[in-house]
Amino acid sequence: MGRYDIRDRIAALDPERDHLEIYQLSSGREFPWDYTRALEFALFRTYCVPSISKLLTATGEFRERPQRRYDDTALLMAEMAAHGYDSERGRDALKVVNRAHGRYAISNDDMLYVLSTFVYDPIDWISRFGWRPLHPHEKSAAFHYYRAVGHRMGIKDIPDSYDEFADFKATFERRHFVFSPTNHEVGTYTVELFAAWFPAPLRPAVRLGVRGMLDDRMLTAFGFDPAPSWVGALATAGLKSRARALRFFPPRRESVLGRPKHSRTYPGYPAGYQPSDLGAPPPPADLPAEHLRSSRQGQGNIDMP
Repeated sequence: MGRYDIRDRIAALDPERDHLEIYQLSSGREFPWDYTRALEFALFRTYCVPSISKLLTATGEFRERPQRRYDDTALLMAEMAAHGYDSERGRDALKVVNRAHGRYAISNDDMLYVLSTFVYDPIDWISRFGWRPLHPHEKSAAFHYYRAVGHRMGIKDIPDSYDEFADFKATFERRHFVFSPTNHEVGTYTVELFAAWFPAPLRPAVRLGVRGMLDDRMLTAFGFDPAPSWVGALATAGLKSRARALRFFPPRRESVLGRPKHSRTYPGYPAGYQPSDLGAPPPPADLPAEHLRSSRQGQGNIDMP
């Protein structure tokens, strides 16, 4: 198999009709490490929105269980990608996601924005650091894949086109990326989570490196001091060197999607686990009513699909 055979296979598929297959090939065989890193930063990016960080702070999820929340999100999204959102495991994963979100008073625009980061942040990351450019079909398929997931989550008013959704994301960030104390709190917990994955002597460098990867708008919204310019330059150079080296690697013959991975919260997942075993606990008893979905709001996306 040649290095670009999977890309050529993707080019022969229809990005709307075959979006799941294209997304599986792109995220599971061509760029699995890049998708993982990009989606980590995509979630990080959403914490720049005060309405999102305020809810996360109120639930205590990042204060009490940051690793579990990370693992739950990663594993549930992986279940959908590996097996398909309409498979038995994919539908079960969607139900867990919907029930977790359906307990809270989350605006449709906030949900729509989070969905948009899952489409465009990996595209932006791979455009900068991927070992090859994404084929246009990969970009379009990512849009159609997450649009289908979003519909099954009960998210309304998802734009009909790739460019329209990208415009929504850019406009939302211009309007809503502003500093708040809860942004800073959740952002700090997240940086500490990333640092905790490394031995203690390396953690100060990890904290600095994360700040070096954030753009000015994110730094302002989190209230973080910028890292020295050389930190971002060094990280960028390292990632681009990695990309150049990968061009000479043989293509991945099997997808990593759905394979057992090391999970700090669930050792040995997926053996012995079902998607229904994952997900956030019920809201804390003292959570202010403003954060809870009222009966007048209906059940929304709780029981979908």
